[in-house]
Amino acid sequence: MNVVFCASEAFPLIKTGGLGDVAYSLPNALVGLGVDVRLVIPAYRAVLGGVEQLRVLGWLKLSGGREVRVFQATHPQVAAPLWLIDIPEHFDRPGDPYTDATGKDWHDNPARFTLFSEAVSRLATDDLGLGWRADVVHANDWQTGLVPAFLSLQANAPRSLFTVHNLAYDCQFDFGTFHSMHLPGHWWSVDGGEYYGRLSMLKTGLVFSDLITTVSARYAQEIRSAEFGYGYASILEANAAKLVGILNGIDDEIWNPQTDRHLAHRYHVDGKIRAAKRANRQALLKAFDAPAVALQAEGPLVGNVGRLVHQKGIDLLLEAIPPLLDTTDALFVIIGSGEVALERQLRGLAQAHPERVFCYIGYSETLAHQLEAGCDIFAMPSRYEPCGLNQMYSLRYGTPPVVRETGGLADTVVDATPRSIARGEANGFVFSDPSTPALTQALQRAFELYRQPKQWMKLVKQGMRTDFSWRHSAEAYLSLYRAD
Repeated sequence: MNVVFCASEAFPLIKTGGLGDVAYSLPNALVGLGVDVRLVIPAYRAVLGGVEQLRVLGWLKLSGGREVRVFQATHPQVAAPLWLIDIPEHFDRPGDPYTDATGKDWHDNPARFTLFSEAVSRLATDDLGLGWRADVVHANDWQTGLVPAFLSLQANAPRSLFTVHNLAYDCQFDFGTFHSMHLPGHWWSVDGGEYYGRLSMLKTGLVFSDLITTVSARYAQEIRSAEFGYGYASILEANAAKLVGILNGIDDEIWNPQTDRHLAHRYHVDGKIRAAKRANRQALLKAFDAPAVALQAEGPLVGNVGRLVHQKGIDLLLEAIPPLLDTTDALFVIIGSGEVALERQLRGLAQAHPERVFCYIGYSETLAHQLEAGCDIFAMPSRYEPCGLNQMYSLRYGTPPVVRETGGLADTVVDATPRSIARGEANGFVFSDPSTPALTQALQRAFELYRQPKQWMKLVKQGMRTDFSWRHSAEAYLSLYRAD
């Protein structure tokens, strides 16, 4: 089985979010199952500076006579050979892959990822004459949405699978841009990629692909509804026969409390969890320069790592914190960046309550690992969450998550009720309404159980024993690759 796995980012070379993690972990897991994978990403400046054994694989001639260079490279953490599409005027620039220094989309994103997508389709059908041809092309999100469409133009093309990681992002452009890129006219139709007078790169992927997957079973259902469909619900409903939800996995080597190099004290499910987590809590608070009173506090430590944006429900958490500080002995530590107003609100809380609230604006891999190990509870009140990874990291690190019942959160977290605890099924706390009162009530339930050490440890161990490794997801994808 030969697979081209194409994405616009891949850890550890370049990453802005969960897509980067998937584009690293899933190809690695597929290689472990014996699949011959080629990981194809753009040759960003940062990527070229981070790879090894870089060499020119060849030149591809694209439509309109345009030629692009293709590199092959390796990286010690990436199991599959890397194929890099080199278009310097579009990818040789500093900063974010999608936005400029002001946070606005790069003006040439349609051209950048159209050329990338066409190049991927040509590589998959061995236009370079390398003697290697894909059986399946696995495309990811809008940046590769035109890959299935380009493949549809070729005779005996490989099958295409298009994964939606977040339906909220689609990239649209007008007819003038469409015409300037000399794209096939039939793509500009209701049955093609045209979407309310513009071309949607996301819709193009949905319509032209042979299979559609998304990153949890629950999210596959949700995106067919008006609430979560972002205007694409009817299109997904029409293509429901080829839509499958497969839960993302986590890298259980990187996220392993028994071997995690970021932790002050490592631990495992059959060891002294309570003592280790207490030691990691102290290390975490010291990393935030917490005062002595915080280091001596006995109340539950609640953590959050993620983008400070509306989707993640961080505003609900920030609204819940002040009354909880008045009525409980909980402490809070939050790591993230995003909307300026939310960053300002978070800083204000930390300044007003320096003994109870701690924050880091930005992202730190080390602090993220330390938070998962050092906190007692992880708050994840997302309004929607296609899959989510932090709740799975939290479960693995013995930090029961408090989550909203949506997407992958609903698929991975079992609410702690007397019945589910007694049956050994519970691993966290779930609430339904995306509101501050509902979140507050769920956190209060968590605080109450935290005061019952035996019951709490039962919850902790249930989460730590759950296997969220990528192998299960990779096996599910491999079955789809092989399906007729």
